Amino acid sequence: MIDVLLVDDQEILTEGLRMILGKKEGINICGVANNGKKAYELCKWNKPHIVLMDIKMPEMDGAKATKLIKQDFPDTKVIVLTTFNDDEYIYEALKNGASGYLLKDATPEEIARAIRTVYEGGALIQPEVATKVISKFSEMAKGSNYVNIDKRVEILTNREKDICRLVGEGRNNKELAKELYLSEGTIKNHITKILNKLELRDRTQLAIFAVKNDL
Repeated sequence: MIDVLLVDDQEILTEGLRMILGKKEGINICGVANNGKKAYELCKWNKPHIVLMDIKMPEMDGAKATKLIKQDFPDTKVIVLTTFNDDEYIYEALKNGASGYLLKDATPEEIARAIRTVYEGGALIQPEVATKVISKFSEMAKGSNYVNIDKRVEILTNREKDICRLVGEGRNNKELAKELYLSEGTIKNHITKILNKLELRDRTQLAIFAVKNDL
């Protein structure tokens, strides 16, 4: 059973998600919070596997809450619920350890699938959001904070750099395999090796690394 904590300051949304997701096989709604501070407190007591986190909330926003939760409860994974107006928070939430991004108009089936994917160790960014993420990261990469290229880039082969670039563009394994004329199994093995080389946690961090270093 996957224990999920719902965090949003719109009660109508959390109640709707509680009713719908609570009926999905293998998913248990273990708590509801209306701001990031309460979400952090509930993580202490409820130990959720997944936090479905809104971004803009009173008292503490989702990006800050994600940082605190990942610092003190590293096994808890965060999926951020976003809108196209939340660009300024996207980088912070991903940098702070969010494992997924979903638009608020995602279907219940998409949300349930995202919960299962992240629970099993994957990362998920909807294509619509990935486009915004890459655009935002590209803008930020032009700023003074991102002038220096990470030295770890030097240990990557050209093939690995190609894979990093495509991951940074939001491509999935099937798309990578088609683009590079490799099997999906080979792509998976390459990504595992790259993550180990770069000492990164997951695909989301790899996407951030790729864009920050202009791969």
